[in-house]
Amino acid sequence: MSPARLLSALAAGLVFGFGLSLSGMLDPVRVRGFLDVGGAWDPSLMAVLGGAVTVSALGTLIQRRLARPAFDARFEIPAGRRIDPPLVIGSALFGIGWGLAGLCPGPAVAALSSGAVPVLVFVGAMAVGMGVHARVAGRRATGAS
Repeated sequence: MSPARLLSALAAGLVFGFGLSLSGMLDPVRVRGFLDVGGAWDPSLMAVLGGAVTVSALGTLIQRRLARPAFDARFEIPAGRRIDPPLVIGSALFGIGWGLAGLCPGPAVAALSSGAVPVLVFVGAMAVGMGVHARVAGRRATGAS
């Protein structure tokens, strides 16, 4: 990886982590309050989600006008558009985990800096799950059982 690409990835990660921290997305109690639409709903993270969608939409508009990214030969855009069972199951598992733990992968990694035991457990479990998925997906790709 080139130094420019490495520095741009580091800068993007730092901005992302700072934004998560500033917005309260690292606080599982606040996130669960936002997800509790049937109870004591806390709508304060609606602005965070709205800002994320706005930035993403603007980024997509800019990306469509570019021939290639600044530090790579081409854009890595998924070709698949099909909604299949693995996508639905994965989305459901993500939502359940987010609701129970109040963390999703990005904020969880950023929250590691807090040293909180629940965050460490969550990230550890997430890493194990990613490893299991990689093994299962690898077996499917090679046809092994």
